[in-house]
Amino acid sequence: NLTGSGPVHPALAGMTGILMCAAGLPVCLTRAPKPILHPPSVSKSDLKPVPGINSIRRKTKKKHLRKGKNPEDVVRRYTEKIKTAPDEDCTICMERLATASGYEGVLSYKGIKPELVGKLGKCGHMYHLLCLVAMYKNGNKDGSLQCPTCKAIYGEKTGTQPPGKMEYHVIPHSLPGCSDTKTIRIVYDIPAGIQTTEHPNPGKKYSARGFPRHCYLPDNEKSRKVLKLLIMAWDRRLIFTIGTSSTTGETDTVVWNEIHHKTEFGSNLTGHGYPDPNYLDNVMRELAAQGIGEDNLKD
Repeated sequence: NLTGSGPVHPALAGMTGILMCAAGLPVCLTRAPKPILHPPSVSKSDLKPVPGINSIRRKTKKKHLRKGKNPEDVVRRYTEKIKTAPDEDCTICMERLATASGYEGVLSYKGIKPELVGKLGKCGHMYHLLCLVAMYKNGNKDGSLQCPTCKAIYGEKTGTQPPGKMEYHVIPHSLPGCSDTKTIRIVYDIPAGIQTTEHPNPGKKYSARGFPRHCYLPDNEKSRKVLKLLIMAWDRRLIFTIGTSSTTGETDTVVWNEIHHKTEFGSNLTGHGYPDPNYLDNVMRELAAQGIGEDNLKD
């Protein structure tokens, strides 16, 4: 009678069952347990605001929808020109910095000559200015730059998350391993729609499977800080994007965007539940990689 949720258990159970059958021994097969995705039923009167959070929901605002930025202006804002280029490669075009950009003849901007080199202000990494323009044009075009070497973010990074809403509240149930606290439930709801110019296939429909999606945090001080950062990520349209589902292979669908969430309430069979003592630290690192850190929070 072998049970378990790990990937080795079904194979081990199968092989053991075959050997036991061959030896004439009785075999008892049981189904693997199913993940517990949702808490017990909760009435509306049981839903309470999250302490320290003023609102209970967020919607995609017009000011957060994509607005085009002049690539030349963006590059100049975050770089300073270098008079004498060092003897090293530009890691964007892989040509020497002392020679012209590999984008010479491909891109042309009046104020940016192919041989001009710039240094990013915070990290100090150097590139051809024309290469930075090319990189910006191939990205989100949101007015921010991200250093391709160290991933330092310049400006406010925003994503391509389609319109929807985010709600959050406290429910009177505890997560596994968090018996001394109640639970913060986050509900994301994004409807299907039509892709715009910022998405992979403009004009084509995109699907939105599995919404509303419910996610969970223990109701403690650190989790409330994480929630504030997640709200900021939502406002910057970084929680979801449109792409290919890693689980089903479906294209042109709403998918998670590199910020992991816990979607199991009462178990941890898929790795998306509790207990997980490292989760809050891990998700804060993922948020920081998107340019959303604790320094963004107001006192």
